[in-house]
Amino acid sequence: MKNLINHSSRISRSLVLITLCLFTFTAITSAGNLFKKAQQTDTLSFITVKGVILDENNNEPLVFANIGIEGTNIATVTNSEGAFGLKVPKEMANKNLQASYIGYKGKTLAIKDLKNSKNKIRLELLTVSLDAINVFPKDANLLIRAVLNRRNENYVQDESLMTAFYRETIKNRRKYASLSEAVVEVYKQGYSNDRYDAVRLLKGRKSADYSKLDTLLFKLQGGPYSTLMLDIMKNPYMILAEDAIEDYTFKISNVTRENDRLLYVLEFKQQTWIDDPLFYGKLYIDSEKLAIVSANYMVNTEDKAAVGRMFIKRKPAGADVYPTEANYLVTYRESDGKWMYAYSRGEITFKVKWKKRLFNSVYHTGIEMAVTDWKKTSQKRFKGSDRMKMNVVMSDAELGFADEHFWGAYNVIEPEKSINSAIKKIQKNLSKLEE
Repeated sequence: MKNLINHSSRISRSLVLITLCLFTFTAITSAGNLFKKAQQTDTLSFITVKGVILDENNNEPLVFANIGIEGTNIATVTNSEGAFGLKVPKEMANKNLQASYIGYKGKTLAIKDLKNSKNKIRLELLTVSLDAINVFPKDANLLIRAVLNRRNENYVQDESLMTAFYRETIKNRRKYASLSEAVVEVYKQGYSNDRYDAVRLLKGRKSADYSKLDTLLFKLQGGPYSTLMLDIMKNPYMILAEDAIEDYTFKISNVTRENDRLLYVLEFKQQTWIDDPLFYGKLYIDSEKLAIVSANYMVNTEDKAAVGRMFIKRKPAGADVYPTEANYLVTYRESDGKWMYAYSRGEITFKVKWKKRLFNSVYHTGIEMAVTDWKKTSQKRFKGSDRMKMNVVMSDAELGFADEHFWGAYNVIEPEKSINSAIKKIQKNLSKLEE
């Protein structure tokens, strides 16, 4: 019992860090003037290719599909509308663009044959043969232990320097109250190294209208570090630590494909005898190398009080605050036979029940980070003065959305239409404050 208590406590602490969700609630006095003009820095000559990735049969957008330049580590992902935008260095204009998605046949297209915008790339749904099903593993527990035993073999062990795009949002129901974006460099430790990854800011911008938060100031703490903590192969203590996997049951539920790779779909959920809220979800495992290529997992939110204690740092008097949903996604990209962190996303919904109010408040928070380029490095870890703090609050940055060309040559995740609309509304409100 003592081991269980210690383990659950460790999961709780890591969960708070992951979702970054040390949330602060205090009364608002004013929205404040947070609108500053950012300056453009364009350090590279490039062309931009924009489009959407669709299912070939029904034209449905493929969300968080992988897009990259063949033979390089330059890449991005589609957004929740299936849209993408990739900035390609002009010296790479003769290379190919690759699109891939789990369960679909990948597609390779010559960049020179693509338009600057409105490209529609349709991927074909793959079927799994009976032969593939016949090699279905029989023991799910042996499979997950084999995955862990091959971690050092399958994942990059060298230190790497990454360029990545980070975004976080806060919404009160459908109204955006805060949007923060940044291009960062990540000093990524090897997967057998227990040291934390380090982040430094290259460019950042943010827009906020806290009047949308219904008398509450709602902040996310952790910034890009929070998305890095979702890398379960680098941070296995959340689910895949030796003393953690005993708290879960595993079941091989299906097989699927990504291009020519066969993937096992391994479902997991917490043991029925464990009361503390843990995770449940699916792991997608390369059948040949036994490497996790993607993980989609959630937090068990049945016990509202217990989950609330995990996520909430401070809450106002007269309110009961708890998360109703907490969903996470992490994907890895393979290069030269080794996998590396590529993208992660977290979405959490909170409900605030007021004792003296008829209606409840609902807040939606989101974080995501996509690695747009990376290379092995021999340089030392970032100096303390260069590193972002692990408790950083991105929405406190005094930067704005004044310059539409702000990002220059850096790759970003294409904003959803709703975010573009929210930015315009926030700008309009903040502009009034300046007058």
